[in-house]
Amino acid sequence: MTLAPADGYDSFEILDPADAPAPLYGSGSLSDLLPSVAAGLGVAGFTSTLPVAPADRACVFLVDGLGWELLLRHPEYAPFLSSLAGSSLGNTGRPLTAGFPATTATSLASVGTGLPPGLHGLAGYTVAVPGAGYLMNQLRWQPPTEPRVWQPYPTVFEQVQAAGVATCQVSSPLFSTTPLTRVALSGGTFLGRTTGEERMDLAARWLAEHDRALVYTYVSELDGAGHRFGVDSDDWRMMLNTVDRLARRLAEQLPPRSVLYVTADHGMIDIAPEDRIDFDEDWELSAGVALLGGEGRARHVYAVPGAAADVHTVWSEVLGDRMWVATREQAIAAGWFGPTVDDRVYQRIGDVVAAARDDVAVIASRSEPGESTMIGLHGSMTPVEQHVPLLEVRG
Repeated sequence: MTLAPADGYDSFEILDPADAPAPLYGSGSLSDLLPSVAAGLGVAGFTSTLPVAPADRACVFLVDGLGWELLLRHPEYAPFLSSLAGSSLGNTGRPLTAGFPATTATSLASVGTGLPPGLHGLAGYTVAVPGAGYLMNQLRWQPPTEPRVWQPYPTVFEQVQAAGVATCQVSSPLFSTTPLTRVALSGGTFLGRTTGEERMDLAARWLAEHDRALVYTYVSELDGAGHRFGVDSDDWRMMLNTVDRLARRLAEQLPPRSVLYVTADHGMIDIAPEDRIDFDEDWELSAGVALLGGEGRARHVYAVPGAAADVHTVWSEVLGDRMWVATREQAIAAGWFGPTVDDRVYQRIGDVVAAARDDVAVIASRSEPGESTMIGLHGSMTPVEQHVPLLEVRG
């Protein structure tokens, strides 16, 4: 669709939401990983849709913010992980798609439940609570909402544990009882350890001590470095090197009949100040909007009653050549949230959903002061944000 010049805008081509590269739910996404691993463990009821070989003991190591493309750009800082990604050495490393939006709360729920966002319901960084008139931050779980009402499906960990596989999560003690852990990662035993080295050693020990085992472990510091300093910074590259050493440490301790999978929840892109559009200072984008959810690269826009069509038109006019701007129905039909969206999830999705294609972000300097100052951002469906590694090491 070409928009004719009007109100000061030049003619430009509006991006078609149906052309956005929707995540590969069911064949190559994060939500397919644990069900495939469970099938490899021989747990009834699970089917593998990924090239995951059978094993008696499996460990999933998730590195927050480790995008596939970012890894490929920095082999000198991540020699071990890069070697696993290199097909020239006969390795089977490949990218998965994170899911939409490519953000931590959504991705961790997809990993833990084995379901796409349209089913588990954590459909954004912040989303509207239907009928309540306010947003819920699904990473911080604020304001409080009953976790198992918000996300009622069992996790893969719970199902694997019930099948007799020794299951644990090895992560920061800070996450032991959070609502996000309850809805996304619960099942088996939570083992809190402060340092990455402690987590790697404990994960390897758990595998060795059990005949059939599933272990999940996690580090968040790479994501924090990207947000604060950007992925084109020495701080980020040094943290990548630390992550690489942690992965090697775990891999070198794998017991027999075990497999390690290294993955991530999203990639990241640096957005320059001049490429940030401030919703709080833009009267056109804010007109008719009751709530602005999501994050800079993946926005849920909730309109005041009766204004949804006008909001969609304006957002398309202002941003439609740089972002895929869809109505709720268009985003669902295009498969952004998966092949199915539960009724309870439908109104959590914005009346308008805007996903960045280009190097642009819609920030909110007054209502989201912390997020607005971050250098590295993520959330959309571009390869650098969507593609995350699936790297394999066998004990």
